[in-house]
Amino acid sequence: MAGGAFEDGATLKRAHLYEHKTTGYFIIACLIAAMGGSLFGYDLGVSGGVTSMDDFLKKFFPKVYDRKQQHLHETDYCKYDNQILTLFTSSLYFGALVFTFAASFMTRNKGRRASILCGSLSFFIGAVINAFAVNIAMLIIGRLLLGVGIGFSNQAVPLYLSEMSPANSRGRYNQLFQLTTCLGILIANLVNYGTEKIHPWGWRLSLGSATIPAILMGVGAIFLPETPNSLVEQGKLEEGRRILEKVRGTTNVEAEFADLIDASNEAKAIKNPFRNLLKRRNRPQLIIGALGIPMFQQLTGMNSILFYAPVFFQSLGFGAGTSLYSSVITSGALVVGALTSMALVDKFGRRTFFIEASIEMFCYMVALAITLAVKFGQGVNLPKAVSVFLVIIICLFCFAYGRSWGPLGWLVPSELFPLETRSAGQSVVVCVNMIFTALIAQCFLVSLCHLRYGIFLLFAGLVAIMGSFIFFLLPETKQVPIEEVYLLFQNHWYWKKIVGDGTNGDEFDGKKGQAN
Repeated sequence: MAGGAFEDGATLKRAHLYEHKTTGYFIIACLIAAMGGSLFGYDLGVSGGVTSMDDFLKKFFPKVYDRKQQHLHETDYCKYDNQILTLFTSSLYFGALVFTFAASFMTRNKGRRASILCGSLSFFIGAVINAFAVNIAMLIIGRLLLGVGIGFSNQAVPLYLSEMSPANSRGRYNQLFQLTTCLGILIANLVNYGTEKIHPWGWRLSLGSATIPAILMGVGAIFLPETPNSLVEQGKLEEGRRILEKVRGTTNVEAEFADLIDASNEAKAIKNPFRNLLKRRNRPQLIIGALGIPMFQQLTGMNSILFYAPVFFQSLGFGAGTSLYSSVITSGALVVGALTSMALVDKFGRRTFFIEASIEMFCYMVALAITLAVKFGQGVNLPKAVSVFLVIIICLFCFAYGRSWGPLGWLVPSELFPLETRSAGQSVVVCVNMIFTALIAQCFLVSLCHLRYGIFLLFAGLVAIMGSFIFFLLPETKQVPIEEVYLLFQNHWYWKKIVGDGTNGDEFDGKKGQAN
């Protein structure tokens, strides 16, 4: 079997003894932490809308504004091809990929909550600078500070949600991060739709409104409990057990607490968690979780649509208001997809959602490319029926992404790493994700200009590759306790050749927990 096997009773340590109830304390903690996704989502949604607003372009990019008014054959695909304009979007992600490593140190040594607080503060300052920007330099500085906030929050929040959640519902609660991301995108598009009509400063309101989710997350994080995993890792055993009892709703937590202590003892033996990621026994987590999934999540082409949906729709001949309205519809499809995934991912599993959606997304990208090849690029607006068809195709693509690569791109990496490399691994996840997010943001408009409809055929080919990657290399992780996910690779058809079966640890870089 491509996904490997995992027999619950045969190989688990104490998981069958775990007990839990769904408590209000646990739900509130997860909801507060998940607000971190709204920072990421709001920025994804707001930047594309702002860069399509005439008032913004007139002030900072007058040449792009002049080109936008033309309807010439050679400018259909190239209206927004400007590297400084795309740097406005991508600079945030360059900032995030650098500071995620500082976030790793803080997350491991000071806790997940500390990183969430730092992320909200930096994001707030960046939003204020952007709202009052008078030149491009202020825009870029503000975006870099927003990126610092994203680097911290994206590093800590998925870990927080995975560690707080019980094994049989970890997928559902971890995907609160993706749900708030999608809601942030939707709200940003609604804000853009309203502020586009406020001249000449509506764009300032769009950018400045990013302070609202930052304030909500920062204030909430002050009252947020630390995860039991992190408290045990910091040596605060009594507090760790007390929080575990509160989030599980029972005092019978001996089995799970013992596993946390074992994992913490193994983690303390690791002096350099980043170097430990390169060990042979961690090869599956490195390749799948730290490199493959976060890279492929961006290569779906989804973020190019999220960044530039209003710009893209205007390039296709939609008016400013209509293009923003179309963006609201597509972001709404993302929210529905996230809700679908939350409801069903713990029942049907991660692999099913990944593979099925990849097939759909491949078909939608091909359909989009064919439609543009036949109907677009002649210096005239698209017929209404074709425009409606394109919006429907993009919505279906967003719905497929919203229930698969969007949420699972954060969920699966956060549950793959053992505790000793978890914060380091999540830093690499965020770094790789942000590298490819920045590259897509920086290169999409110029690629659209030069490759034309071929850019969507390229994305289709990449989707086919990533679906195959999941089919052959990712084991199913649903309902597996987070501290025992590593056992999946010892039973996987391919990875067991790399990591061994756990019975001959010295041959495979030492038994789990040996000091490095």
